[in-house]
Amino acid sequence: MTVRPGTRIGIDVGTVRVGVARTDPAGTMTLPVRTLRRAADGAELEVLARIAQEVHATEIIVGLPLSLSGQEGPAAVAARRYAEAIARAIPRVPVRLVDERLTTVSAHQALHGAGRESRRHRAVVDQVAATLILDQALAIERHTGLPPGELLTLEESR
Repeated sequence: MTVRPGTRIGIDVGTVRVGVARTDPAGTMTLPVRTLRRAADGAELEVLARIAQEVHATEIIVGLPLSLSGQEGPAAVAARRYAEAIARAIPRVPVRLVDERLTTVSAHQALHGAGRESRRHRAVVDQVAATLILDQALAIERHTGLPPGELLTLEESR
């Protein structure tokens, strides 16, 4: 099956940093973009909005770190809240939540396998995790023919 055309942005949400990646306009290849430091006032959301505008994003995919049993723990709740903040900051672009279990572990393994020293992982691991989230979302869409994950909808009261 094919993937819907359009550039997607992938987000790996951490407590300190946010990894950002993107697809090409055909939605076939993923590329790391940058790592943003989270600010108490959410200033990094303005940078995300600029990135979305620059690449003409059609969708934002946020990793949802479910537990191994598939439940939403504290990290997933925090990622969901961050996804809501993204949706409010970039209202014209749909936000989807996609299961991202173990992507950071996989990102560290990929960097180690590429010969990168462990102490130097921090600078890029979040970007690599964001590309893995996008890769997974694209694979789901190719396999099912449906958009991946859960479409985030904000309640009217927010």
